[in-house]
Amino acid sequence: MQEALEKLQGQIGAETITDWKEITQDAVNAFAEATGDHQFIHVDPDLAAQTPFGGTIAHGFLTLSLTVAQSAEKPRDVGNPMMAINYGLDRVRFPAPVPVGSRTRLRIRLDEVEEVPGGIHIKETVTTEVEGQEKPGMVAERLSRFYY
Repeated sequence: MQEALEKLQGQIGAETITDWKEITQDAVNAFAEATGDHQFIHVDPDLAAQTPFGGTIAHGFLTLSLTVAQSAEKPRDVGNPMMAINYGLDRVRFPAPVPVGSRTRLRIRLDEVEEVPGGIHIKETVTTEVEGQEKPGMVAERLSRFYY
């Protein structure tokens, strides 16, 4: 664990960027079904086309949830922990919509690393970039713990 801790502390400020991933209507519909959030701006392309969004958009919480799979594409080297847990989020914002059919990627910056009993606690800023948009779809401060 000590080796992983020192390695991570040396990477504070480093960024990782994932590959682009398309946001599909099927994924949005599946999320709506799983959560019960069937608001028309997410699931009805005809009605959503009449809004300022011009079409359906991903749920903010879907955008947040997708960070798990997208992060796994380029995992941070944390050594060989026995387990990892999502400890929580400090701040989450959805500055711009994520249109269905757009492509997103993550920019993940390591902000803090500290030792906790039996493990390592990290804080990362995770930004969902939307291809062709100036504003991000989501910015979150994600907390994770790794136990060895």
